Amino acid sequence: MSVKVDLDQLADALADFTFAYLITVGDDYRAHTVAVAPVLSDGTIDVGSVGNTTRKNVGQHDGVTLVWPPAEPGGCTLIVDGLGKPIDDALTVEPTRAVLHRPATTDTPATNPGCLHDCVPLES
Repeated sequence: MSVKVDLDQLADALADFTFAYLITVGDDYRAHTVAVAPVLSDGTIDVGSVGNTTRKNVGQHDGVTLVWPPAEPGGCTLIVDGLGKPIDDALTVEPTRAVLHRPATTDTPATNPGCLHDCVPLES
């Protein structure tokens, strides 16, 4: 069963981040990571221009992950999984899962019992 990403929550969360890492995998299942400046527009994430390796990887395996690191220690990381769609030399991503994530601490306890993390899924 697929979880629907709440695009309004995602748009609000993106306001706190400046850049992301795009992670793709090739046929050898090695991760390929590049820094990007994605923008949410009309329900998809426009990653912009991508290089040959990223384009080739998405052509072989369309599952991608975008990771926006926290602006400061202890902050949340935004993680978005999605389906990458190459368009010429650019890439768009249809979000399939989104979560704000950080390790649990005594000040920010785990979201669920038995979990080691403070996670906020951005789903409707």
